[in-house]
Amino acid sequence: MILEVQRSALRGSVPIPGSKSHTVRAVVLASLAEGRSRLGDPLDSLDTRAAVGACSALGAKIDTASDPNAWFIEGVAGKPSVPENVIDVANSGTTLYVVMGAAALCGSGWVVLTGDEQIRRRPADRLMSALRDLGVEIFSTRGNDMCPFVLRGPLRGGRTSIEAITSQWVTSILLNAPLAQRDVELEVTRLNEAPYVQMTVDWLEGLGIELEYDEYFSRFRIPSGQHYPSFDRAIPADFSSATFFLVAGAALDAELELTGLDMRDSQGDKAVIDYLKAMGAKIEIDDVAGAIRVKKSSLHGTEIDLNATPDALPAMAVAGALADGITTLVNVPQARVKETDRIAVMAAELRKMGVKVKETPDGMMIEGRNGTLERCESLCGHGDHRVVMALSLAAMAAEGPSRIDTAESVAVTFPSFVSLMTNLGARIECRP
Repeated sequence: MILEVQRSALRGSVPIPGSKSHTVRAVVLASLAEGRSRLGDPLDSLDTRAAVGACSALGAKIDTASDPNAWFIEGVAGKPSVPENVIDVANSGTTLYVVMGAAALCGSGWVVLTGDEQIRRRPADRLMSALRDLGVEIFSTRGNDMCPFVLRGPLRGGRTSIEAITSQWVTSILLNAPLAQRDVELEVTRLNEAPYVQMTVDWLEGLGIELEYDEYFSRFRIPSGQHYPSFDRAIPADFSSATFFLVAGAALDAELELTGLDMRDSQGDKAVIDYLKAMGAKIEIDDVAGAIRVKKSSLHGTEIDLNATPDALPAMAVAGALADGITTLVNVPQARVKETDRIAVMAAELRKMGVKVKETPDGMMIEGRNGTLERCESLCGHGDHRVVMALSLAAMAAEGPSRIDTAESVAVTFPSFVSLMTNLGARIECRP
């Protein structure tokens, strides 16, 4: 599908939908738990539906239809069953990695995991090695450490270490380690995206799981013999999705109010507020009303370390393109192994709009155009939801109409993006 976008002025209030990261964790934990859990206000997207499908294949009974505002999950009490068929995680990397650990709890049966074309290009070598240390048999069918994967347990436990290019590998071990046969000791020799590990730890501790760790998340000890209780939890709103509205509010002709966000939540992408403030954005946080207000500002370039927030790179690249001066995004090499190489992709697409961009191994330097970009009718979203949404912001600042392909990918994490933007006054349409 194609997004057709024209220069826009945005005004109004926008409710931010539930967090993808929280929803996937909640689905997996409820599926491993004893009894029936309720997830309030979950994000209903292609990624979270992939998690539902994977956990259903492992034996959880999941009801997503009876209540429009909640999902209900009957867990497997720590003993998932061997699926009857291949588990296809579609485009969800989080689901892939977490379910690699959960599948090892099935016992002696073989489990096969695959995904779409993008997922089949994402590496998991270090997670595979760590799982082997913990007793899991696992191999890549193509011998390239990428899925399809074939694996079987049991998850015996023991000691392992991992260089966590993505925090999702650590989350996979932490979520499943309490159900291992023996204690698990994990050394993390490198950690990108630390706030996502904090999110995982918050979930574990909130469910009464015992674990030990240091302040840098470099060492963990998780005792065996534990179990997950059922729970009734509301899913927090998504700061990753809010990023696009924060950037739109600060960089476009806009005055916006974002509702539903909780600054006390552990989501790393709330740091986007600080990034934009460092560029001169006018952002007001109203904790009493539960609102964040942002309006058009004179942005200036700065240097931003995105190691903890790689998903923010596409939108922050657009913020840099619309600022005055040089914006440098640094320390985010993992952005090259997401759904796409987001550094290369954003550099290529912004150049089509007249922006001077220089790639670096772990980021990019962007020479801003102080508020106005060139129109482009051949922008490529590369099938990457965050790239498509970021380019739509850039197109709203262009002189004349622009077109972005692979717009259907937005449904991976944010199905309501176009309608919410339209409600604010965006001149944006989705066409076949």
